[in-house]
Amino acid sequence: MNARTVVEEGMAEGLTTQEIYRELLRRIGEDPARDGLAQTPERVEKAMAFLTQGYTMDVATVLNDALFEVEYDEMVMVRDVEFYSLCEHHLLPFFGKVHVAYVPSGRVIGLSKIPRLVEMYSRRLQVQERLTTQIADAIAQAIEPQGVGVIVEAQHLCMMMRGVEKQHSATVTSAMRGVFKTQMQTREEFLSLMRHGGGAES
Repeated sequence: MNARTVVEEGMAEGLTTQEIYRELLRRIGEDPARDGLAQTPERVEKAMAFLTQGYTMDVATVLNDALFEVEYDEMVMVRDVEFYSLCEHHLLPFFGKVHVAYVPSGRVIGLSKIPRLVEMYSRRLQVQERLTTQIADAIAQAIEPQGVGVIVEAQHLCMMMRGVEKQHSATVTSAMRGVFKTQMQTREEFLSLMRHGGGAES
């Protein structure tokens, strides 16, 4: 049973989204009319709309002009931004934390807007590598800083529940722009703050 085939067939036949989910249930051997599943197509439709709401957002709306002229040229960092996304290969969740830092060049972003950018891009069908670069590039384009660094640490249910079934593995991706790529000292400061929060090393 191929879910993509079911969706394509359903669309060709003019089925509603809920009817397509109902057909998926039939094809895996379930009875979509039984008590526990009768409302499932409606619930799944609402859940998918929520989990993919990032498609209805754009960077300009998310930032909402929260860009400020500030004479500050040291690192700005937002650590441990939680995110949840869906792997576009299996439609299974992957989740974890995003660490974002940038060195301003005359302008800064309102601090709450960085988690909102993370939310926007994560609420789409994603791969972790693209999610990482999209966040970095959005900040780079919005305020043209001296540099941007983004690190994403995530666990993938497509690895934990199926396939290799490794429960404790984590995937780490990074995107470095500007001085974070060209200056070792800046990159090391970012990594140190990410690991230790600026406190003494243990």
